[in-house]
Amino acid sequence: MDLENLMRTKKIVTTPPPVTVFGVLATLLILLPFIGLIQRTPWNSFLSVLLEDSVRSAITLSLIVATVSACICLVLGLPLGWILARSHSRWIRFLRAVVLLPMVLPPVAGGTALLFALGRRGFIGQKLDEWFGITLPFTTAGAIVAATFVSLPFFILAIEASISDLDPDFEESAMSLGSSPTRTFFSITVPMIRTGLVTGLTLSWARALGEFGATITFAGDNPGRTRTLPLELFVALESDPRRAMVLGMIMVTISLGVLITLRGRWVGQK
Repeated sequence: MDLENLMRTKKIVTTPPPVTVFGVLATLLILLPFIGLIQRTPWNSFLSVLLEDSVRSAITLSLIVATVSACICLVLGLPLGWILARSHSRWIRFLRAVVLLPMVLPPVAGGTALLFALGRRGFIGQKLDEWFGITLPFTTAGAIVAATFVSLPFFILAIEASISDLDPDFEESAMSLGSSPTRTFFSITVPMIRTGLVTGLTLSWARALGEFGATITFAGDNPGRTRTLPLELFVALESDPRRAMVLGMIMVTISLGVLITLRGRWVGQK
């Protein structure tokens, strides 16, 4: 076997028995709840529940909120991800910690913070209401803001990782040839991180689709306006558990589709 073929050959590493045991336990911990959901789901009523007006309204609203939120993440997160990846400021660690805070903050706490900031009596929301007549809480726009608040860090992380892996020599060469920083960003940087863009958009879209805590705290539960699919599931869980199982399977199906679409890109696989 020549050197080239040898380098292409994957090394076979024997997995230690303890690693195998705990790996299987971890897999079961994640898998068993979904098996239980699949087993208990009343499949004979799946289609009828899916076609209910309230469910179709919740699904439609969820898709709208998630899509608009992903677009906002693209506009706001792309430049911020570049700053986190390229800036050498001593404050960058603090900025990164603040940006990632919604990932570790309980969603209800995030919704409460949004309410105090953007609510009618909030220091920003009060001015929006007085000056422009804009009210965000308990509206569809409020649901979009809440979804964006919790999903933006996922997009920024993907963008920062992609730009960090990009050799800055490409950008420096373009600017040395007379390209402006803005043109270099859009003609060189953005096309070269398209995989990170797709990953970030998909992850942020999926996170926004499944958002519950911040939405119900900041936007409330108003059918047709703020009741997204997770909120519809929560309401059904209190009144009709069998219907809640069907809604849970719908969300599992959507989430699984997102993961299949990603195809392991967040860990660098092809």
